[in-house]
Amino acid sequence: MSRARPDETAAAQQEEGSGCFGFMFVPLIVILVSALLGSVAWTTDPSPAASMDSPPVTASGISPIFRAEVRHWADSISRWAAAAGVDPNLAATVMQIESCGDPRATSSAGAMGLFQVMPFHFRALENPYDPDTNAARGLAYLARSLAAGSGNARLALAGYNGGIGVISRGEWTWSAQTKRYVQYGAPIYEDAHSGLSSSAALNQWYERYGVSLCRQASQRLGLQ
Repeated sequence: MSRARPDETAAAQQEEGSGCFGFMFVPLIVILVSALLGSVAWTTDPSPAASMDSPPVTASGISPIFRAEVRHWADSISRWAAAAGVDPNLAATVMQIESCGDPRATSSAGAMGLFQVMPFHFRALENPYDPDTNAARGLAYLARSLAAGSGNARLALAGYNGGIGVISRGEWTWSAQTKRYVQYGAPIYEDAHSGLSSSAALNQWYERYGVSLCRQASQRLGLQ
């Protein structure tokens, strides 16, 4: 937004003086002083409205370490995570391991959708495979796990997989599946949270467990 220039009509206002020299000299001084003040104001007093034209810089999105199938949901993950009050990279870690971004993923145990939510977490008439609904239920449980673990992401991941009750128990009591979930999930999240551009833990998980899962997600999302 441009700043208004000083009123140029002030230069035309003449102070009374005697003789031709007095008549010309005073307006000349007024013009020079007005121009000088206008120049200073123009360069040192930027308009408040102009400063509001530049919005504050904010960070958004998820780490680039995640597979393309998960990054496909980056904007939605940021929105869902904000609503649930969790780190979007933690939400992305869960999606990576649970479904690799396949909204129609279904496990042999009956878990469904992007965040592999069990049927009893949904309300009547809800569509478990609707991404928004699935994320709302899944990330609400992740937030509860995070709270139960006093903000410890590793414990939150254990609670998400094995039930919140496992958080208060010794790790030696965890199931092999929960131990494996944390073994890969915790370092994947740490790599994402630390700002790395790649993750050895995620690559290892993909090679051992994620190839077919991510291939199915890629086909479902039309990324191939």
